[in-house]
Amino acid sequence: MFAPDPTFHHPMHYAPRTIAYLCELRHPPLNASPASIQKVHNRMFESGSPAYKSFNVTPDGAILSNPPGQPGAISQVSFHPDRVQFREELTGLSVDEFARRVEEILAQVAPDRGIRVLTAQTVTLRTLVNPQHFQDSRDFLRQGMFGFGDELSAFGRPSRLFGLRLVFPPTPEETNAFTLRVESFANDPRSLFLENQGSFGPAQGFGLCSANVQATYAYLVEKALPFLANFDLRQEA
Repeated sequence: MFAPDPTFHHPMHYAPRTIAYLCELRHPPLNASPASIQKVHNRMFESGSPAYKSFNVTPDGAILSNPPGQPGAISQVSFHPDRVQFREELTGLSVDEFARRVEEILAQVAPDRGIRVLTAQTVTLRTLVNPQHFQDSRDFLRQGMFGFGDELSAFGRPSRLFGLRLVFPPTPEETNAFTLRVESFANDPRSLFLENQGSFGPAQGFGLCSANVQATYAYLVEKALPFLANFDLRQEA
């Protein structure tokens, strides 16, 4: 299941289909008991609309999760001594829903867990888009973007995947960093695979958690997609 963004419209009419959201929130190490997470889970059920249906304790920490709705789907948040990790893969959540879930769950857990400050936050979003003028994303990258020709024959065998990785470090105006991947997608040659990872520094309180998720998504659709459009041109017969 994909999470299309109905509010995003680019001149090239790309339709991002987000397939994965990951968010890692680091905090100072603590020796909290899994019982604190179980209390939060109990309160979720008492509210009548729990965000996660299952509670489990593993050697690495407590996990709240939902049963997979389809093969390969993951919906969970795990609690470790020095971090909280959210994962939503193939669950159909929108970016707004995921951002809201991160902030709401953290607000519920932090008091019982003793989390008062975040030392770092990492957000990773994975999205698919279809080029407009190429039927195969490998052709789009090989010909449209990279302009490769006979040079690839030096490898002695054909490439099955093409990709690009760009790193945008912090600046005096922006303290966050972004790492962007653009690749052909093995499961569907028609689709381009885009991954943007946003890295954010320490924060007092949790008010920026959802905003950082939104900022990572905005950078992908507002910066990466227009960049791709420069190469997504009609091919001459």
